[in-house]
Amino acid sequence: MRYYEDLEVGETQEFGEYHVTKEEIIDFAERYDPQPFHVDEDAAEDSAFGELVASGWHTASMCMRLLVDGPIQDRASMGARGVDELRWKQPVRPGDTLSIRTEILDKQVSESDPRRGYVDSRLEGVTQDGDVVISWIAHGMIARRNPDEE
Repeated sequence: MRYYEDLEVGETQEFGEYHVTKEEIIDFAERYDPQPFHVDEDAAEDSAFGELVASGWHTASMCMRLLVDGPIQDRASMGARGVDELRWKQPVRPGDTLSIRTEILDKQVSESDPRRGYVDSRLEGVTQDGDVVISWIAHGMIARRNPDEE
């Protein structure tokens, strides 16, 4: 288990593999973002995308899954305080395979609760071709191993 004290500003990781299917794109969109270019292949051909594409919220969800299966799995995570600078940079298409990379940008001990630290990280979702499709800055909370130490 990695605690706040174990994480270093500048640390980077790359991991995960998530294969995106047409069926999953349509299923997610029908439930949560039923715009024509997410649910209807014919309508998507006449859209700005020219083909069926995943909802940006679906892309965020797939990357969140990779994050949970990756670094969060071995961290003493206490959740998050929010996300800033969420950007959908390019559409995700059926057949794409996503991975993510993260970089720790900043960290500080909570002033209100010394049992936790705040860790800000950049996440980028990347396709098999190396194209960045999504990015955000997460404000995570990580338990401290030694809350009595400064």
